[in-house]
Amino acid sequence: MLVEEGDLVQAGQPVARMDTRDVNSNLEKALSHAREAANALTESKANVGQSKAENLLAQQQIERTRKLLADGYATREKLDQRQQILSSSDAALRAANARVGAAEQALAAAQQEVAYFKIMNGDGTLVSPRPARVEYRLVNTGEVVGAGARIMTLIDLTNVYMTVFLPTTEAGKVTIGSEGRMVLDALPNLVVPGHVTFVSPTSQFTPKTVETKSERDKLMFRVKVRVDPEILAAHQSQVRTGLPGVSYIRLDPATDWPDRLKANVPP
Repeated sequence: MLVEEGDLVQAGQPVARMDTRDVNSNLEKALSHAREAANALTESKANVGQSKAENLLAQQQIERTRKLLADGYATREKLDQRQQILSSSDAALRAANARVGAAEQALAAAQQEVAYFKIMNGDGTLVSPRPARVEYRLVNTGEVVGAGARIMTLIDLTNVYMTVFLPTTEAGKVTIGSEGRMVLDALPNLVVPGHVTFVSPTSQFTPKTVETKSERDKLMFRVKVRVDPEILAAHQSQVRTGLPGVSYIRLDPATDWPDRLKANVPP
């Protein structure tokens, strides 16, 4: 475990590392097989070159023997021997080319095995997918965990929002992108700007944990007011989750915010 609860982490930062000594051992073995396959391919190509040279010599010898036979300086038996040598040379060249193909396939298989264990080794390091804070560490160093087990919980510091509930008359006027202002109970003098990013398409009864002035039996629409990412980037260390507060949404773009709801988050 490379981080503690409460730590801020950046995108791509390692947060935990598995014991991958067995994977590393298999990777070294795969690399050794790949080197052997590469050497075998080099040897097979060299054998092809040698077989081509021998085949060319056999062709030249049979051409010379034909000319000597025509001039009476060679026998038919000698020509037949040269023809047999050429046929054997042709077969040897085909076999050498086949061995090159087999060596290439063996090298490709070895390289795929190396790539597989490299991926396995890379998967042994868990990295943060985005800027975040470690909320919970669910395991400790030395523990054995199963596939898909949770290691820790991260809070995404780039997506912080407040969930509010509006009655039908107000929810119908809210559009995606409407300006919002959030005031937390813990910081009543701080007005945080934001925008509406979600309006539920279906209504629901107000949750019991939400205090509203409307009667609880009236249907409400869930709305998300998201804090502007620029503000989050400048105040990552101050971001908290689960804090109660009040969110205000401007339904009429032509209406200015009152002085008490003008954004005052320092840059």
